[in-house]
Amino acid sequence: MGFKRVVGLLCAASLSFVLASAASAQDKTVKIGAVFPLSGNAASAGVHAKAAIETAMDIINNAHPELGNFPLAKNAGLAGLGGAKVEVVFADNQGSPAIGQNQTLRLITEEKVVALTGAYQSGITLTASAIAEKYGIPFVNGESVAANLTERGFKWFFRTTPIASDFAKVYFDFLTDMKTAGAKTDNIALVHDTTEYGTSVASVITSAFKEKGVTIAEDISYAFNATDVQSQVLQLKEKKPDVVIMIAYTSDAILYSKTMQALDYKPPMIIADDSGYSDPSFIKSVGKITQGVFNRSSWNVGPPGSPTAIIADMYKKSGDDMDDTAGRQMQAFFVLCDAIDRAGSTDPAKIQAALKATDLKPDQLMMGYKGIKFDEKGQNILASGVMIQLQDGEHYVSVWPKATAEKAPVMPFKGW
Repeated sequence: MGFKRVVGLLCAASLSFVLASAASAQDKTVKIGAVFPLSGNAASAGVHAKAAIETAMDIINNAHPELGNFPLAKNAGLAGLGGAKVEVVFADNQGSPAIGQNQTLRLITEEKVVALTGAYQSGITLTASAIAEKYGIPFVNGESVAANLTERGFKWFFRTTPIASDFAKVYFDFLTDMKTAGAKTDNIALVHDTTEYGTSVASVITSAFKEKGVTIAEDISYAFNATDVQSQVLQLKEKKPDVVIMIAYTSDAILYSKTMQALDYKPPMIIADDSGYSDPSFIKSVGKITQGVFNRSSWNVGPPGSPTAIIADMYKKSGDDMDDTAGRQMQAFFVLCDAIDRAGSTDPAKIQAALKATDLKPDQLMMGYKGIKFDEKGQNILASGVMIQLQDGEHYVSVWPKATAEKAPVMPFKGW
């Protein structure tokens, strides 16, 4: 065989190898598990979480240079892994901590996911992340606010969202400003369910206010997925608090709104702890009879043409406007994928190291945080929030702090 022919064959073989490698990189997928309530009473939240993550997958797997400095948007796929695509395996926790735990185990042992996100309810995030910790799989949470989730000494759990203590400060500062403006805010009632989320957030708010010299006058609890809350609403009606802080998932939030209307009870001010009150199904069902409710948030659509407005338009193809909870879930997923991309590997330990090194700036985020940087407990120390208000029965607008507000807060609570 002649020398030229040998060289030619070697070159052809080399070219084939390069092409095969390129094709292999294009075909490669990174499998991530997502545990959310896709059925049961919290299914609406789970469906919106799924839509949020699917929107994020579109942005990551396809080039979107119009999103500017947004991580993972400029290239198609994960550049750090040769353009690998992100694949998400969704698991239904059915609103049950035990099922959430079992589904997480299945995703790790059978689906072989390299990382996880979820699980909406704090009580389910508690059990699901414990399984991830046991198996050494990174778990990034974007929406569960129970304080104890980052107090367990876990090394594989990371949380991007502001937590109960952050929002307790937001509530206190907001009420202080409202009092200065002339509103009565001294008599405060807390209404919460008995889940991990409800009891934890109520406890944190009570403690935070007490440290500021303010005592919560009424603490009213109820069973999750309640069928009748007349006694709780009648108790509020009798005590006449100036402010009612509601900590409730969607079905309970809807029930409370309908019961307040039926019993003709309108407190001067209602502050919602996000959750059910930000769910699009809540607004569709009872938005018209809950006008004037305040809510905490970290999401703002932004001006037309901005990265956040573009993402909001992409998400709206799912059928609903982006709400704060879905936005926080999407943000967590972006953070996780950014870490995988920077790790340049699907090795869980390398992803964990990349998460620990995360240092994202405000212009790299879709949520209104001051940035994302994790402390030794896995909590984002730069998370922050604002107050919004349902002023037309269909859309929330930012009303506090004044420097970034779209409109001024309207008092008292209008209701219906």
